[in-house]
Amino acid sequence: MTVELKAGTLSNFFASAKETAKEIDAEQRLTPKNIIWIAPSDLIVILKPERTKLIQYLRKKKKVVYSELMSAMERTPVSLNNDLKILSQYQLVKIFKEPNPGHGVHKVIESTFGDEKIEFKAVI
Repeated sequence: MTVELKAGTLSNFFASAKETAKEIDAEQRLTPKNIIWIAPSDLIVILKPERTKLIQYLRKKKKVVYSELMSAMERTPVSLNNDLKILSQYQLVKIFKEPNPGHGVHKVIESTFGDEKIEFKAVI
């Protein structure tokens, strides 16, 4: 299965949902879909080189501690947090805190797509 990021309007999203509803009504077997609809302008935001490099790194690691990610990407906390916030808005990463025995807690970043292919499609 692939993760699809589709650029489109709200009406594109509802048209897709309507197709799925028709399949359900016809009692057809549904194929799992992992589609995230975004505004075309946001698609450009996600495709920035720093963010694609981050996605590629997370594809290999799957789950990484924030401090390790920051040093591996050679990024400042502000820029890394900004990119992670954007990627988490589109459900490409999950950010949570995990106990760090004897040292409190640390921030962990986990990819939500694993090693699945991510397709970017624009509907204009």
